[in-house]
Amino acid sequence: MKKADNVPLPASERQALALEVGRVFTPAAPIDQKDLFAGRNEQLRRVVDAISQRGQHAVIFGERGVGKTSLANVLAEFLRTRGQVVAPHVNCDGGDTFTSLWRKVFAEINLVRETRNLGLRGGSQQELTRVSDTLAGDLTPDDVRRQLTHLGQQVLLIVILDEYDRLPNGALNRTLADTIKTLSDHSVPATLVLVGVADSVDELIGEHRSVERALVQVQMPRMSIAELHQIVTNGLSHLGAEVESEALDQIGALSQGLPHYTHLLGLYATRQAIDRGSLRLSVADVKAAVSEAIKNAQQSIVSAYHKATMSARQGSLYSQVLLACALASHDSLGYFQAADVRGPMSHIKGKIYDIPTYARHLNDFCEQSRGPVLQKTGVKHRFRFRFVNPLMEPFVIMQGLDDGLINWKDLER
Repeated sequence: MKKADNVPLPASERQALALEVGRVFTPAAPIDQKDLFAGRNEQLRRVVDAISQRGQHAVIFGERGVGKTSLANVLAEFLRTRGQVVAPHVNCDGGDTFTSLWRKVFAEINLVRETRNLGLRGGSQQELTRVSDTLAGDLTPDDVRRQLTHLGQQVLLIVILDEYDRLPNGALNRTLADTIKTLSDHSVPATLVLVGVADSVDELIGEHRSVERALVQVQMPRMSIAELHQIVTNGLSHLGAEVESEALDQIGALSQGLPHYTHLLGLYATRQAIDRGSLRLSVADVKAAVSEAIKNAQQSIVSAYHKATMSARQGSLYSQVLLACALASHDSLGYFQAADVRGPMSHIKGKIYDIPTYARHLNDFCEQSRGPVLQKTGVKHRFRFRFVNPLMEPFVIMQGLDDGLINWKDLER
């Protein structure tokens, strides 16, 4: 690859590089290549440890948009040195039954059958058959155990059940809990990896505490600034490009720990640099990327923002309060208190704003009439809030920049 320098890129190289950028930065899809995966060393290590121990399974949980699926996607590549890895990865949905879910899993696994040819020359040929085609009728936990035991003798078998939180509560969850327990009790040579949106494992497994000892619990927090920076620098290294330190800091700050926005801003900023004939991302490229990100934001995010902030009253504070919420300090689960909004709100307005001046706005954001864009938990005088959709936070901050409510220096606060 061409190294970043001050020599303008020839026009013939720009189009090819602009297309390659879309492979490196993928805001619309999880990472599925080991060489493009960044950060998450601790979480990866814990899942791999679970896979290495018979009777242990893993559950990966956290907010939406923090990279849970990307981690699950690259597990197989990180384990290739241990031999052949088979890792069926299926998405759960609200209409699944125990049988339909496991049929989806077994449809992703092929069996190789060797058949002998007729005739004088003889010989044989191989035929691929999906495991699901060999199964009839409804499945039970014991059926699953027997199949996984057989398959796991030949390969390193990892079954990834993504979007686990979408499964209906009740009998299905109980049967899956029974399955995990029986796989653990029989030391079946296969590992289940459950992936779902949740604040805790309790939200995913409910009252089925008997399986907790069989599950390695891997919480996925928002990414650190260093991990976000690694996404950018890893991607750029594949293009032979680089980034100014201030521009890198801006991408990290705007992303709010969510890799989706790091990929989005990395994509637009790199294309902006290439369009001007450079392989060095600048602050100007990031500013242009913010405008593109706002213009091309998901319609659901744009609609939710306007529903939350629109008001017929002149001088309404909804835009400013929502921006202050996005800038407020929050805990590892994204929660903040009303007091945390005071500093950002006072800075935005240039004068002291105390809780009574925006408490109504916080409550309104939790109502159907304005989304809800925030969710509230706790008791009176100790309520905590967080964004219903974490992807709204960076959008609100970028919109605040675009509207002039804050400036780029405020990102350093």
